[in-house]
Amino acid sequence: MKIAIHGSGVAAHGTARLLAREQIDATLLPAPRAQAPVVMLSDPARALMGDVFAEPDLFADRPRITRRVVVWGSAEPVALPHGAVILTGADLDRLRPADTAPASSADAAMTVHAAAPFPAGALRRFGQRQATAIAVALRHPEDASACWIEAVETGWLFLIPVDADSAWLLCVGGTTDALLDQSRHIAGRIDPAGTPAVQFDVTPRLLTQLQGPGWLACGTSAIAFDPICGDGTAQALREAILASAVIAAMRDGGDADALRIHHESLLIAGMRRHLKLCADFYRSGGQGPWWQAQLDDLAEGFDWCTTRLATLPEPRYQLRDFQLIEREAVA
Repeated sequence: MKIAIHGSGVAAHGTARLLAREQIDATLLPAPRAQAPVVMLSDPARALMGDVFAEPDLFADRPRITRRVVVWGSAEPVALPHGAVILTGADLDRLRPADTAPASSADAAMTVHAAAPFPAGALRRFGQRQATAIAVALRHPEDASACWIEAVETGWLFLIPVDADSAWLLCVGGTTDALLDQSRHIAGRIDPAGTPAVQFDVTPRLLTQLQGPGWLACGTSAIAFDPICGDGTAQALREAILASAVIAAMRDGGDADALRIHHESLLIAGMRRHLKLCADFYRSGGQGPWWQAQLDDLAEGFDWCTTRLATLPEPRYQLRDFQLIEREAVA
């Protein structure tokens, strides 16, 4: 059984690694991918990545975050213990396999699409949120190991340190200048570094069809989360685990149609959980029109996912140690 994997991100590389563990022939077909300037990977997500790539100490040497300072709604800052590492795009490139020889999907029994274009479906967007990331200098040495998140009237700010002196500031909602003018805390802790801003889409979005005969869809091109939850990389890893488990179950004689539908239903359910979690953040972040508009979009998305799930059968499988087992067998 030969599998083609189209993509160059965490989901694609994770799927390839897990299929190799199952002794399934997988060919990576690289695709262009957008890179975030910096990624904060929580300790549980790093542990999961270490399991997927069979490297328990993967990224253990990267700069660490030990505190998360939250300024939400009208509350004063609250400092909480937080364990995470800071990664750059170059760090994530370490996940790419060494073999980069040209490859083809011509004789593949199935293709995992972790990058556009997809065989079917269109992206369903749950709102319209754009982010701007700017490089900044840190004024206080103690902020080198702390991330800050602050809600303001028309959006929110997320400060992620890179080293002892510098950080990236993520601005979601209004313009960078407008959000910093509204900031009571983060604005006074940074100085702009003068480098060009990076803009990207942070709207939760989902491909309306996530599988079909001979293919599965996964990765951030197919299902993208709002960074307010900090779960995007972990989600990509979970999708890799699910896709590889589905393919291994097919190889072992499982019902291909039921397994593909299981893949789709779990991704939709994952998006619904994410939208509910986002709603908790946006409900408590502020009371103005911008915050209410985000809540309305999230509620619409939650209802859409609920309606879609109602058309799909109950999941027949349970994931155990990277393998899918029929629920009847588990019982």
